[in-house]
Amino acid sequence: MNIQDAQKAVDEWINKHGVRYFDELTNMAQLTEEVGEVARIIARRYGEQSEKESDKSKDLGEELADVVFVVLCLANQTGIDLQSAFDKKLDLKSKRDHDRHKNNPKLK
Repeated sequence: MNIQDAQKAVDEWINKHGVRYFDELTNMAQLTEEVGEVARIIARRYGEQSEKESDKSKDLGEELADVVFVVLCLANQTGIDLQSAFDKKLDLKSKRDHDRHKNNPKLK
């Protein structure tokens, strides 16, 4: 599924199951919450914090999918073609950063 298809699927889900989109500020707060859940898993599972027993069953993929879902909601409700924006950003980064990371001694 490409990003355009994902945006369409989210829009169809919202219209079928969600009644309507939350307003943009609510979705921004929800996005922050979901990113926080991802950060919690990363910090405890891959970082130096100890993982609580209650966190061990958390699915990182599911939490990342929550982030993507809310991002797609925000794109839909603000009229952003995220596929086009992503393609443009990837092209820009490819040109701008072509050798930047290869020449970074910190990454050797």
